[in-house]
Amino acid sequence: MKNNAQIGRSHNRLEGQLKVTGQAKYAGEYQVDDLWYGYVVNSTITKGKIVSIDASKTRSVHGVVEIFTHNNRPSLPWFGMMYSDMDAPPGTPFVPLWDDEIKYNGQPIALVVADTFEGARYAASLLKIKYEIEEYSTNLFDNIDNAKKPSKGLATLIKPLPPSPKGDFEQAYKSAAAQSSGEFLHGTEHHNPLELFATTTVYEGKGKLTIYDKTQGTSNSQIYVSNVFGLSFKNVRVISPYVGGSFGSGLRPQYQLFLCVMAALELKRNVRVTMDRTQMFTFGHRPQTLQKTRFGAVEDGQVTAIHHSAFAETSRFEDYTEVVVNWANILYPASNTLLDYQLVPLDMFTPMDMRAPGGSTAMHAVESTMDDLAFQLGIDPLEFRLINYSERDVSEDKPFSSKELRACYHQGAEKFGWKNRNPEPRSMKRGNRLVGYGMSSGIWDVIALPAKAQAIYDKNGQLTIKSAVTDNGQGTYTVMTQIAADQLGLEMDQVTFKYGDSDMPLSPIQGGSYTTGVVGSAIKAACKALKETLFSVAKKMENSPLKNVDLSDVTFKNGQITVNKTHQSIQLTDVIVFNNNEPIEATKSNIPNPIKLKQYTRAAHSAAFVEVEVDEQLGVINVIRAITAVAAGKIINPKTARSQILGGMVWGISKALREETLTDHNLGKYINTNLGEYHLPVHADIHELDVIFVDEKDDIINELGSKGIGEIGLSSMTPAIVNAIFHATGKRMTKLPIHFNDVVNHE
Repeated sequence: MKNNAQIGRSHNRLEGQLKVTGQAKYAGEYQVDDLWYGYVVNSTITKGKIVSIDASKTRSVHGVVEIFTHNNRPSLPWFGMMYSDMDAPPGTPFVPLWDDEIKYNGQPIALVVADTFEGARYAASLLKIKYEIEEYSTNLFDNIDNAKKPSKGLATLIKPLPPSPKGDFEQAYKSAAAQSSGEFLHGTEHHNPLELFATTTVYEGKGKLTIYDKTQGTSNSQIYVSNVFGLSFKNVRVISPYVGGSFGSGLRPQYQLFLCVMAALELKRNVRVTMDRTQMFTFGHRPQTLQKTRFGAVEDGQVTAIHHSAFAETSRFEDYTEVVVNWANILYPASNTLLDYQLVPLDMFTPMDMRAPGGSTAMHAVESTMDDLAFQLGIDPLEFRLINYSERDVSEDKPFSSKELRACYHQGAEKFGWKNRNPEPRSMKRGNRLVGYGMSSGIWDVIALPAKAQAIYDKNGQLTIKSAVTDNGQGTYTVMTQIAADQLGLEMDQVTFKYGDSDMPLSPIQGGSYTTGVVGSAIKAACKALKETLFSVAKKMENSPLKNVDLSDVTFKNGQITVNKTHQSIQLTDVIVFNNNEPIEATKSNIPNPIKLKQYTRAAHSAAFVEVEVDEQLGVINVIRAITAVAAGKIINPKTARSQILGGMVWGISKALREETLTDHNLGKYINTNLGEYHLPVHADIHELDVIFVDEKDDIINELGSKGIGEIGLSSMTPAIVNAIFHATGKRMTKLPIHFNDVVNHE
């Protein structure tokens, strides 16, 4: 049997058929006997106190079982939420139903439980609540003077604060031949994955629970539930094999998990709580952010001065931060920098990570400013970035673990046809539409975290891999199967990857584009340990050809251990027979070397090239075609990887032209909390998109040499669109998303 390496090959998603045929079960779809349903009641005011709750009409509805409020919620362990969430920012985490205080509009204030979902929803609508309203403020601009520095803590290890000033920025900027300054506003965005947040809690008695939860981390939800409700870890099992999209919204446990578990424990009954679409706007979001830039360059194009500051919203009770202002000096080696990032506390819920958090926000400001400098100096935008190409991260004086951004520039430009661009704005037309070409750089960091995996080989010749990691639609299930298959030289159908279950070896939450490198390296370590044990047992077999050879002298392939020199081999299944038909297994952790990794800047890079058409009379903008060239180390599965980049490119179109949560600051609430008015791209908005993966070898970042790709496809796309619009119209777009009236000529 011929065996080919699985890593680097394109495979369809192994669970794809289950998903498209409706056989994959999501958190709110599991068939559970004796199930009751909870429906959440949300605050209709922004700040104040609950004066009274009249539940008489609610209780009169047939089938209503219980109504939970702050008046009758169960007591919680003393440590509450403080140490229960892997992704919690500094501050005091929000606790549902804690007291009568209202902290933000949409806050969950009651849970109505009934024997049907429809009954619970109807009964919840009858709950009468009186409030005492207090003054509130949800406007970022009105509160800039109240901005503060972010709190320091463990979170800054993954989200570092801006580096200290370098050189003399003011003097360098003042003396620069070209100066570009601007203010850039990034509007609020909300996660809108197809699957709504839901939790199904199966009460098994004696404090034991099985929980089906929509989450990006089964282990995280398990830790959360165990700590908050004072339960033993072994008595809390969280299962989440299929997730209908998250994009960061499932990193933290959401309030439906808390309320569902609370009800199940108190009622000693199986309970399901599902949010509706409007409730998806009541927790977390990409924060509204105001950025200011001042970049200066000398006549030959070298950028000498970079000033980038940002003001981002956070809640009153937590300091949520993003890495916004750090990127410019990593990409462009200016010797004079002034970087500042501040938070503005508002009466809103804490923002949370959303695909490419901070990076996608930053690149709009950074790359628009770079584009403007290039225009002022009469230098092609691509050439301008090559002039300012950083061979080393001067912001921290470190080498890159690897960097092939230059190849991204060249290969992307060649395939796109960048050389055909007339540099003069408004010079290219197609009928009554203005045509523009724009490009942008992209960057996203590579995060290293520990993870654990188990590998088991049995008498049937089947390799089983176990990890608690989830697959939120990126293709994790398929990619991890490929990694494991290669380690033992097996075909894909000889490997079973079991995942999405907190009973399995610990995995960090899936986010930040680190899962393949982190969990994949743990799988590689477990398989390596398994091979060592298989080899050791095989050496003890009668007439074993392995008796006088070392592990380095053999190859695992085709279900055999083969001696490289003599080509003699032993079937792996025979090793299991010799082991009394008992499976052989190994569990190992991937533990990164922080001392080694700290010596390098680790990042994936991209370059996006975009063509737009702009109808100047109507203000309609169409992205006609786009190419993103990506350098992200070893690509495990080109097909699923390409899908990830394409998804990021589509989101880039959405960020630039569609997606925006609107706030009525008089009411202190979001007003377009549905998919009819929260605009997302449809098929007609998406035209010709293409992806290039540039060869990049990295022996530093992890055992696989693989960088994340979930975020890098988004970070360069939006600014490339903005720069293309400038080329088409001669107008700089400094506010996202771009509206029709921003483009229409008002002269």
